[in-house]
Amino acid sequence: MYVSKHHQLNEQGVILALIEAHPLATWVCQSKDGLVANHIPFFLNRTLGKHGTLMGHVARGNPVWKQLLADTPSVVMFQGAQSYITPGWYPGKVEHGKVVPTWNYTVAHVHGIAQVMEDPKWMMDMLNRLTDAQESRQARPWSVGDSPEGFIEKLMRGIVGIEISIDRLEGKLKASQDEDLQDRHGTVKGLQSIQGEQSQAMAKLVLNAITTERPQS
Repeated sequence: MYVSKHHQLNEQGVILALIEAHPLATWVCQSKDGLVANHIPFFLNRTLGKHGTLMGHVARGNPVWKQLLADTPSVVMFQGAQSYITPGWYPGKVEHGKVVPTWNYTVAHVHGIAQVMEDPKWMMDMLNRLTDAQESRQARPWSVGDSPEGFIEKLMRGIVGIEISIDRLEGKLKASQDEDLQDRHGTVKGLQSIQGEQSQAMAKLVLNAITTERPQS
């Protein structure tokens, strides 16, 4: 992934937090027939491996688990907040007109080798972790144990586990860091005026980038 000096996101804790906040990922791997892409939610186990480990599953009918090449790295992409940025928000538009649109976004890329997992204990642990992480946001959390006896075990026969030990992490935060300061403040105001989770989240990221930026000497 290309990352300019303005948009570097190097703090591992921040990258891992992005993954946990946006667990639905695009997983791309190499097969004998070419590149294969799937969209699946992952649970991030921070305690396993140097940089953590991703745990998830695919349908047994999905051929990807049979197509994996041994010792071939995969890349898993997690998309955070994103928003179109119009130059109409920039004071520079009025002053000199030398402005253009752009797109702000934040992403995390995970690199590692995917392993197929079919052990029942691993599968049940993965399902509990994945479910509990998402259900913790609900007013009345549902748990795997709420299902009738034997029900989950029966459904597990239709899925295959995927485990990816993280060998390398990449992060990118494109939040108007390379724009003029007055235009960055204009972007914050513009984003704040738009209803919607993505715009509001990006407004916070742009503002945070402004307030935490080190003064130039």
